[in-house]
Amino acid sequence: MTISYESPTIDATQNATVKKPAYFTEKFNKSESNEKIIKELGLVGHREGGFFKETDRSPFYIENPHYQGNSSTMSTVNQPQSNDDKAKYRNYSTLIYYLLTPEIPYGRFHTNKNRIIHILQKGRGQYVLIYPNGEVKSFIVGFNHSKGEVSQWVVPGGVYKASYLLPLDSQIGETKDDHLLISEVVVPGFEYEDHEFLEGVDNLKKLVGEEKGDELSFLLHESN
Repeated sequence: MTISYESPTIDATQNATVKKPAYFTEKFNKSESNEKIIKELGLVGHREGGFFKETDRSPFYIENPHYQGNSSTMSTVNQPQSNDDKAKYRNYSTLIYYLLTPEIPYGRFHTNKNRIIHILQKGRGQYVLIYPNGEVKSFIVGFNHSKGEVSQWVVPGGVYKASYLLPLDSQIGETKDDHLLISEVVVPGFEYEDHEFLEGVDNLKKLVGEEKGDELSFLLHESN
């Protein structure tokens, strides 16, 4: 399978400065508005951080392009007949809601073998990507497009990503009501077998170097 790290939705965006926000060092009271979002959408805690709910898993299947022995054409198949067949196939796509709040303000570094489409629903946040060659890309997600914020972004497979919350109003700063709500579409569909966390600051520094590793270490699980 040919791997491409191109993503027209973010490749041309200007790199944003990564700065650890106050959510990591200060205690914020619970927000009624954020609790309402969690309740109405039926969200639960995610192992990456934040809250989520899977809302769709395609009933159609294709060959898993990463399974050894499968063709690279990703041809359609019927529903797998046994658990032994599951690794060979993937759902066409999966869809989730994903939410960050001051309570859980970040999604820690992880990678997926497949491309992930992100669509902003409401709020603001920042994403940090680490490419296999050690390049770091960071951008702000929001609706102020004239200032370089993006509301649609695609992260290629094989790229580490992390995300964290930003204030709804940068002039006011961090508040308990801040949030970032997005939708994510994974193609082929998400399975934890295709997912991997970036574990340990030493592995982070091997990718990006000592200085950058120290700067980004707050987005590793064990640093919080």
